[in-house]
Amino acid sequence: MKTEELIQSLAANVRPVSQHAIGQRIALGMIGGAVVALIVIVTWLGLRPDLATAMQGFPLWMKLAYTASLGVVAITATTSLARPEAKNLRWLWLLAVPILLLAGIGIAEFAYAPPGAAVDIWLGDSWRVCPWIVLVLSLPIFVGLLWSYRRFAPTHLRAAGATAGLSAGAWAATLYCLHCPEVSAMFVLTWYSLGIGLATLLGALIGPKVLRW
Repeated sequence: MKTEELIQSLAANVRPVSQHAIGQRIALGMIGGAVVALIVIVTWLGLRPDLATAMQGFPLWMKLAYTASLGVVAITATTSLARPEAKNLRWLWLLAVPILLLAGIGIAEFAYAPPGAAVDIWLGDSWRVCPWIVLVLSLPIFVGLLWSYRRFAPTHLRAAGATAGLSAGAWAATLYCLHCPEVSAMFVLTWYSLGIGLATLLGALIGPKVLRW
């Protein structure tokens, strides 16, 4: 058989793939993992008893805007890296925008805080457990994204693992806002970000092992 004939036989009866197939599968994996994380929050941690009231104030929306914006940038990068010909990811600098905005709010909090209150504002009541809870909640989302990647052909495995971990951590932190009563911008910037960073590190470490094809 000639090479041209072999190619034609292999390409015969191949069903076309939707141009949105990658995004749809990643969304399915992420949403599936997020549902599991939400169930964990509701059954283990519990929702904020004052959630309805908190939704009318600035702090909750500040936290949601910060974590969700990180999640949007991260999941876009995750989707891009699912392709063998992954595009340049220099636009990841957009992650700096919500970080700098939240840092500005945090500096203003410190500037107007009563004398000696800065440490309490920064640590809150749950700084010891916050990053670890975010990491635990990120695991089902991370697993969902890994499931999505099994149909793809990533070539930048460590970067793909890291962005998947970043996505999982950011969306887990977004869901965690439904439980966490902390209101300080510096608390969120430090301890939420640490949890997201741990999820990113986990993804970078195991990505080359579990995403190999």
